[in-house]
Amino acid sequence: MAHDPSEYLERRQLRTGAAGWVLLAGLGVSYVISGDYSGWNFGLAQGGFGGLLIAGVVIAGMYFAMVLGMAELSSALPAAGGGYTFARRALGPWGGFATGTAILIEYAIAPAAIATFIGAYVESLGLFGITDGWWVYLAAYLVFIGIHIAGVGEALKVMFVITAIAVLGLLIFAVAAVPLFDAANLVDIAPTAAAGASPFLPFGYLGIWSAVPFAIWFFLALEGVPLAAEEARDPERNVPRGIVAAMLVLLVTGALVLVLATGALGAQTLSESGNPLVEALGGSTAGVVVNYVGLAGLVASFFSIIYAYSRQTFALSRAGYLPRVLSVTNSRKAPTLALIVPGAIGFLLSLTGQGDVLLNMAVFGAALSYVLMMVSHIVLRRTAPEMPRPYRTPGGVVTTGFALVVAVLAVIATFLVDPVAAGATLGAFALFMLYFALYSRHHLVAAAPDEEFAALAQAEAELT
Repeated sequence: MAHDPSEYLERRQLRTGAAGWVLLAGLGVSYVISGDYSGWNFGLAQGGFGGLLIAGVVIAGMYFAMVLGMAELSSALPAAGGGYTFARRALGPWGGFATGTAILIEYAIAPAAIATFIGAYVESLGLFGITDGWWVYLAAYLVFIGIHIAGVGEALKVMFVITAIAVLGLLIFAVAAVPLFDAANLVDIAPTAAAGASPFLPFGYLGIWSAVPFAIWFFLALEGVPLAAEEARDPERNVPRGIVAAMLVLLVTGALVLVLATGALGAQTLSESGNPLVEALGGSTAGVVVNYVGLAGLVASFFSIIYAYSRQTFALSRAGYLPRVLSVTNSRKAPTLALIVPGAIGFLLSLTGQGDVLLNMAVFGAALSYVLMMVSHIVLRRTAPEMPRPYRTPGGVVTTGFALVVAVLAVIATFLVDPVAAGATLGAFALFMLYFALYSRHHLVAAAPDEEFAALAQAEAELT
């Protein structure tokens, strides 16, 4: 324990009041927008167009239900820990650390996957003869971690502009793809011998389940909006508004690219593409424009997920779950080592160049955290009904219960797609839990906001 709690926390301060709900909605869209540009299309190789479409509808329902649950939790518990804060209050230190670790795995690995997609887009642009390679990934990490170290207000405004450009690029793509659309292209993968196989579901019923991790890529990391709670203005109102607004935008953009890109190029060819929207438009002028703008979309998500992993690392470190040195902030109120250390790990993972494998690993961490966060919502409705909730989830535990069931199925789906990658990610998660069991649970910081939430709740329970 630190000798002087006030001095300990003084060195671990984030800048407050830096974001209203519009910036938070922009943050939510930017986390995810790269998923519209690349990655989702690998799901066509798992389920065909029909399988990915059905998986997409189910996953969109799960995210919408989950976002409504998280909006309630973030209004009641506005702290930088996001899902970890919610689970810490509901499930105790073990549940809190397990949730924070799952989110951290997701956010450390997702930028590595996005870096490989950035490499593919850069190579297809042919700028200065650049080819996809490790130094493209390194440059991306160095530049964008550097901007974050300069401070959150600057970072969020830059990110908002890049995200707006990326959304504009999706609209340009949609307009250009409509004349190329041919419904026959949606079902050009030959049916297999799998149960339930048809032109619409070429890999049968199981293909729907196998497509789930790639459907998640349309929304992955949206749940990171509450991580900005300590840096938002009026977080009780603005975090729920921001996260719901972002979800509505992403529903529209995801549906547009799934239907139009597949219909323009064909499911078979698109299922192997590193930059599907560009290839769908061929060598047209719009294709070149979308290639440049697509790079902005990938950069927006890369940039904002770096923000997310740094805040999750910061919160876990400040409370003593991870080494405390990771939460020390600089003069611009940015957590320097929380930005650099997960970034270095992500860069090393990006050197594999296996974007689809990294995607599946990130989805494992995400889906596991969704299970734990939805359990947290249900538990808090049962155990703390009197807790102030400025926003309440429509449908209550029925809504989050639905999200919980789909999230469990999504965790299992990552093993269907790549049991080795999912197993390796589970192994990393187990090592984190071992560290907690043997060391950090004995060195928690009682003065940290998330621990104070829990301690106050416990004291009130004992009084009543």
